[in-house]
Amino acid sequence: MTIRRAKNRDIPALTRLLGQVLALHAEIRPDIFVPNTTKYTRPELETMVRDDANPIYVAADEENQVLGYAFCQLRQQPFSNNMVPFTSLFIDDLCVDEHARGQGVGKALFEFVRAQAKELGCYELTLNVWEGNDSARAFYERMGMKVKETMMETIL
Repeated sequence: MTIRRAKNRDIPALTRLLGQVLALHAEIRPDIFVPNTTKYTRPELETMVRDDANPIYVAADEENQVLGYAFCQLRQQPFSNNMVPFTSLFIDDLCVDEHARGQGVGKALFEFVRAQAKELGCYELTLNVWEGNDSARAFYERMGMKVKETMMETIL
């Protein structure tokens, strides 16, 4: 398995995997997510694969088939003037193809992104997990992540 920056040729696979993530999220929160859509369009993905501030990494097998991805965003902190300034790498989305799960792809992607964050001089690596996505939460906890803050809601 190789982990590398995504390229235009990976967009069909990225779109397919984005569909898998959306299906899971739509099942958990049908009040928020629209079934049979994806988070990003093809034109958006074409721009994103070239964006160094928001790199997309893919895990590919020996035949160069995409097994998973990590969409990342470099963020400058603070969000307010009462916080220490630092750089954060935010994992916007991480997915392993449903047919490749349990084979270490997610761990390899996560460790690669962690190494990239360190290389970029980031203070932290962050992400969000939707409540109800228990398998993802357990995976990230196994990777050493801890809850930083909790967003709460009241449906009106």
